Amino acid sequence: MENFIEIGQIVNSYGIKGQMKIVPFTDDITRFNDLKTIFIEINKELKEFKIEEVKYHKNNVLIKLEGINDINDTEKYKNCYVKIDRKNAVKLPEDTYFIIDLIGLEVFTEEDNLFLGKIVDVFPTGSNDVYVVKDELGKQILLPAIGEVIKNVDITNKKMIVKLIKGLV
Repeated sequence: MENFIEIGQIVNSYGIKGQMKIVPFTDDITRFNDLKTIFIEINKELKEFKIEEVKYHKNNVLIKLEGINDINDTEKYKNCYVKIDRKNAVKLPEDTYFIIDLIGLEVFTEEDNLFLGKIVDVFPTGSNDVYVVKDELGKQILLPAIGEVIKNVDITNKKMIVKLIKGLV
């Protein structure tokens, strides 16, 4: 399991006083209010920053970090990812998972334990998420994240058991 979880991406500066505009990767963007610090991944290294202020604008997070005081300071972080320590992550309801924990899971059928591939992406559709499973040959299967299809998720052992319903494959 990853120790850090991506919660957004810095897409631009905002104003001239060092604020950053972040596209959030979380269902509840107001969760930024509860954070004291964040990590920014730059050149494959994590740098920790204290949060001074959080605001919201058009489904984006506007954040002011300690030590970043003008537009020039923010530019070097453009397109970088914002992460938090897993211990600061929100507690998820039962049968709900962080995308980072689903990516890479090996997917097997319930009936005959047939290996279908690994989860390479997850995307929301509104009613439920869809898991993109790719096999060794590059063939993709799209699996809806519904109880009828997803039978067991074992994050610790990186394994998912699914029931293929008619029309999926």
